[in-house]
Parts: sequence; C-alpha cells; structure tokens
Amino acid sequence: MTSTSRPLTADLADPLYYLHNFQTVLDWVGERHGDLLAPEEMAFLDAFRALPEPSRALLARMVMRKGEYFRRDRLGYREVGDTATAMAPLISAGWVDGDPLLTLETLFALCTRDELKSALHQRLVERGLALSARKTLWLAALREDDDQARTAKAWGWDGVPVYQLRIRPLCDRLRLMFFGNLHQDWSEFVLAEQGTFLYETVTLSRASRPFQSREEVDAYLDLAACREQFDGDGDLEALEQALLPRLEALPDNPWLRERGHKLLFKVARERERRGEEQAALALYQRCHYAEARARELRVLEKIGRYTEAYQLARSAEAEPRNEAEWQQVQRVLPRLQRKLGHPVRRAGAIPTHHEFELTLPYYPWVELAVRNHMRTASEPVYYVENTLINSLFGLLCWEALFAPLPGAFFHPFQSGPADLYRDDFVSRRRDLFEQALVRLNDGSYRAVILQCFEEKQGRLSPFLFWDALDSELLTQALDCIPAEHLRLCFERLLADPRANRSGLPDLIQLWPRQRRYRMVEVKGPGDRLQDNQRRWLDYFQRHDIPVAVCHVRWRETE
Repeated sequence: MTSTSRPLTADLADPLYYLHNFQTVLDWVGERHGDLLAPEEMAFLDAFRALPEPSRALLARMVMRKGEYFRRDRLGYREVGDTATAMAPLISAGWVDGDPLLTLETLFALCTRDELKSALHQRLVERGLALSARKTLWLAALREDDDQARTAKAWGWDGVPVYQLRIRPLCDRLRLMFFGNLHQDWSEFVLAEQGTFLYETVTLSRASRPFQSREEVDAYLDLAACREQFDGDGDLEALEQALLPRLEALPDNPWLRERGHKLLFKVARERERRGEEQAALALYQRCHYAEARARELRVLEKIGRYTEAYQLARSAEAEPRNEAEWQQVQRVLPRLQRKLGHPVRRAGAIPTHHEFELTLPYYPWVELAVRNHMRTASEPVYYVENTLINSLFGLLCWEALFAPLPGAFFHPFQSGPADLYRDDFVSRRRDLFEQALVRLNDGSYRAVILQCFEEKQGRLSPFLFWDALDSELLTQALDCIPAEHLRLCFERLLADPRANRSGLPDLIQLWPRQRRYRMVEVKGPGDRLQDNQRRWLDYFQRHDIPVAVCHVRWRETE
C-alpha cells in the first residue's frame, strides 16, 4: 500500500476543518505506528472516534491551542455549541479535569486584574499591597506567602469554570510520531490548504515513518524536555544531571545521538560563555557533536594546557571532521608551536583573491550599492549570495533530493529529506546524483533545470530560493556559467550540505554576449571575510572559477 505526500487537508470552508485534520493525524499514526503505541494510547484513538462530534471538535480546539488551562468563556465555538455539554464526555473520559488545582501563577495567567482583586482582596489587604498596584507586584508578593495549588473556588474565584487539558503529553507524542519533530504543528494543514506552503509529492509506504521503536520516541521526548529546560530557567547543573544519563541510554539511532550531543554542545558553549572553562572542557570531551573538538581545542589553549592542545590539534589535522575544523587548526597550530618552543611550521601558500576597491556614495545596503554601480543594460549584475548556486543545484538534482528512500520522507509536509545532514545522505543517493550531474557533460542540464523551474514553481526545497529567481536570471546564468564550473560548485555542496550551502559570494556579474561571468564578494568598511566565505573563495581560486572581493569605501560628503 502506498500513499502520496499530498495531504488530505480539509476544506477551510468547512467549520470543522480542524477536526478533520486532527483525525487525519490520529488515523495516520494508528495505521503506521500502531505497534509503537501503548494499549491506553490505542484506546484513546478508538474512544475519540466514538465521541459525539461536538466533543471531538472541542477537544481538537483545546489541543491546538497553547497551554493546558482554559476558561469556559474562552472556549465558545459556534460549530461546537454549548461548551458545558460538549465538555462533559471529555471530563468523563478523564481527558479534561473539570475542577483542576491551580497554582498562583496559573490563576494570575487566567484572570483579569479586576477578577484577581475580587478573589484575592483579603490576601492583598493582609499583605499590605496597594489595590492599585500591578499584577506582577501582587504575584511576586503573594508567592512568598503561599505557593500551594488550589481549586479556583478555594482561591476565591468562582465566576467562570476552568478546565485542564490532561492529555497534552499524549497529543504531543502523536504529533511527534506524525511529523518526526515537535517544531511542526497542526497549522501545517491550514498552510498547505491555503497554498502558503507547497510541498513536493512523494510516494510513501506504510513503513515510511520517523521512528522504528517506542524507545526512540521516548528518547526524542526526553531530549525535547531537556532542550526546553535549557531554554528555560538556565540551571545548567540540573540540566546536565538530566541530560547526561539520557545520552548514555540513547538507542542505537545516529540522528537521535546527534540531536542529543548537539544539545550537550550547547550546554558546554553556555558554560564557556559564563567563564566556566573547566566545566565546559569536561562536556566538550564527552561530546560527539562535530564542532565539539574545535571548541575543546580553544578552551585548552585558553587555560594554558598547551601540550594537550597541541596533541589534539595534530590529531584534528590528521583527520579533520570538516573543512571548518581544518581551517581552525591551521590558525591554532603555529601559536601552539611558538608557546611550546617547537619549530614553527610554515603555513602553505595563502590563496590570493583578486581584489578591487570602490568609493561610492553612502547607501544603507552595501551589496546593492555595488550592484547598482557595476551593472549596465548589457552587463547585468545580480545580488544572489547563496541563492543562485543552491537553486541551480536544487533544480538539477530535484529527483535525487526527493527520492522516496527509507527514512527520508514519512509525512505530507516535508520541505526536504529528513536525512539531509546525515553522513550517508549522499552515499544513499550516489547513483541518482551522478545521473543528474552527468547531464552537465552532455548539455542536457539546461533543459532539465528550466523545465524543473517551471514545473516545481514555489514548491519547498532546502536548496530553492524562489523569491530570488526569475527566468531572466536563470537563463542568463546558464548562458554564462560553464557546465564544468557548475559541476565543481555542486560537488562541493554535496561534500558537506550543512556547511557549504552558505558562504557564497554576494553578487554575480554577467557578460551575456561573451558568455562569461564573475562572482563578487562585497565588504563594506570594517567588514572582514568570514571563514565559510574564505573556504568558498579558496575553492574557487584552486579551480580557476572567476571571483573577486570588492572593498567599499564611502565617499565623504562636503
């Protein structure tokens, strides 16, 4: 059995469109992930479908809203009808608490200032708080006296019933199993139906799913809780106590491990920013995220452990994890050699880039100032930065990028393959990419790119920048950029898609009559080349791809 990624989104003219979309997720998860659900979770799927329609609609509304506490007077929906009647089966099922305990913070979030003044009048007076003071002052003072949770009535507020959604964790789990992440939500259905986002159609089998075991789902949710903790109170010690055991217990899943160690890297970086170098170093040494070794090297040098830093730098130089790490090592090694009294190895020849200067009237956007100065009617200049080369690659290699490989696509709302940044991304598609790149040899690439540009217009892709493209730019670029240069650029993109999608020069200057071009990196006063820009410039220099760096000075006005 197969299905396509074009979702069965509900018609927005239907008042219950959101309920239909919610049911689509439940059905999808039940069909494709049923073996990963606990008995009580499967029971929820069955029980939900058996509820009266108004109750199902009300629960869907609550799930799609933020938070877990709701006032009845803010749950009025015409298609639901009487809120209390629709709520009764939800309370009976235990999915909603009809009289929950409220903390002081929750009470303050739910109530208006006048309602709080009425409910807490005696407490405010006894505390000596001015009744004209702000809510934040009341909350800070009352929290010191009493942080016990109570019902709304016990707090003195009985004007409007309050409900607590008790199945938020379950619905988040179902949403995760559908999307494979927690940053996408129910709005994806609406955006797709509206045409705001257009997704490529990919054939999916019933086995297409992001998780292969319940253990993987649990691990993702645990890491998400740790990330929320990191973004919240800033208690790094408590976070480490929660995170480190979870990393040790992660299932044998490469992308989950990378996700966990990326969070550990963020914790270490925060330790480092706080000046806690020893704590940061200990975390970097336990971290397997790609950038951790480079940060470990920086910290070792900073705290004066030069011998260890030197040994680590030589190890990284011998087997660099990526170009960025190798680039850093080349800067660090001479410093360490001098500090240790070792002979300083001469660096290799530094690539020289063609450079020129322009003195221009001040303009707030320096790249456009240069573009406007250089372009003529017959020799256009476009501000493209990372958009053009990436888009040409994305158009030529569209079929390879959207190939329905296992673990790449598993729900209808993906803008690209889920394994884009995994180590085996290219190797799994090597034949498909080569089939695309071989078109650069026989000249058919031009027709493929232009046809894809027309047929896929507006569809999301990790490499396409539709707003920056038009047929004129595309046609002129294909006229002027040799196929061999495109192949070289595309091969570098494939070597490290995460790192090499950025850092490309700002402008492209075209000479259509001569069928030649030049890329131009623009630097305003005081601006320096970034590392990823240097790497692209060095690559262009080694392969005789025309590029220049333009340094801009602003003309002084009298």
